[in-house]
Amino acid sequence: MRRFFGTDGVRGRVGEAPMTPEFVLALGRAAALELKGPVVLGRDTRASGPMLEAALVAGMLEAGAEVLALGVLPTPGVAYLAGSYGARAGAVISASHNPYHDNGVKFFGEGGKKLPDEAEARIEAALERPSAYREGGRLRDAPEGEARYLEHLLAHAPDLTGVRLVVDAAHGATYRIAPELFSRAGAEVFAIGTSPDGRNINRGLGATRPETMARLVAELGYDLGVAFDGDGDRAIFADRQGRIATGDHVLYLHARVVGLGKVVGTAMSNLGLEHALRREGVAFYRAPVGDRYVAEWMEREGAPLGGEPSGHVIFADRFHTGDGLLTALLTLAALKESGTDLADWVDALVLYPQVIENVPVRDKDRVVAHPRLAELVREAEARLAGGRVNVRPSGTEPVVRVMVEGPEEALVREVARALARALAALE
Repeated sequence: MRRFFGTDGVRGRVGEAPMTPEFVLALGRAAALELKGPVVLGRDTRASGPMLEAALVAGMLEAGAEVLALGVLPTPGVAYLAGSYGARAGAVISASHNPYHDNGVKFFGEGGKKLPDEAEARIEAALERPSAYREGGRLRDAPEGEARYLEHLLAHAPDLTGVRLVVDAAHGATYRIAPELFSRAGAEVFAIGTSPDGRNINRGLGATRPETMARLVAELGYDLGVAFDGDGDRAIFADRQGRIATGDHVLYLHARVVGLGKVVGTAMSNLGLEHALRREGVAFYRAPVGDRYVAEWMEREGAPLGGEPSGHVIFADRFHTGDGLLTALLTLAALKESGTDLADWVDALVLYPQVIENVPVRDKDRVVAHPRLAELVREAEARLAGGRVNVRPSGTEPVVRVMVEGPEEALVREVARALARALAALE
């Protein structure tokens, strides 16, 4: 069992175990010993990023690794450049959608693919090895990496001349590249969230708080909007009326426009998406939550498309991990190809009312393993009469997530609140 790695690397509040410089140095050494080769390294805009970057680099250099430092760059950009530079691995210092006081470290393997659980377990095992200096470590800055990633994205961009687009970079890793990307593709861009100060990443903006972006689209009369999260691997949209379009809408749009036969979602994917796809003859699979599990299921089932409601979307023929910027480009291309407006797809996909309650707990694993939990879930589903309940520990925060959906919104909210209270009492 892994002690430190969650669904998306090692993450926590900076200054508290495990997210201390001392641990990150040891983690860098262990990762370099396990991954064995040149490493590309990027980070987001958090104030703690340079400190943790220095610690991670120190550990990797101690283990004799060659490190290519990219600076601030979206996570999928680091994954792409790991392959482009021919590196054996990639690393990103980011806590994605979390508040600024959190940070984390995640790794990619050769070609930019996310590491399997087994590789992360081996890195944890390598933490126990005694420290030993190895010659050969070398650090090189690679500021040209952002331009290289931008050219890669532009190769997938449709002609956006005449498109009026609100872009929300969440004061995160896309703050420079996102406005430039869409402007160079021809769009008229109104950008927000492009002034990071180290503490405002994800604050009131971005893929987890898209309401400001959506409101601006409607108020300014723009065609649509897109919001990215702090590390740039998610994209959430808004149509011209200011209505939010999630990853479920993106999956439905692409499945219909391209004519796909298989799509992978997760336990959090809305029942409305599953029913709509099956009416179109599209097989729908539910992977565990986490885009790396989506990628694994896509490969296993031979599905060309997969993703999560949170905005992680993977296009198997383009790249093997979620990329918010690429998702936005391909979605704009699909709309142009089909001659439709995003509002048409928001109208077409009827989603069940869904409520997610985050229950703060001291020991999330203990709560989800409690013998009373299964009975509580059965009771909740019985009340919904045709709805669905999912309870899972967050892989990135000290909370248990309760998802409830069903045909009647008032009942869904009532059941979600009752179940959340019951879970909190299990401690």
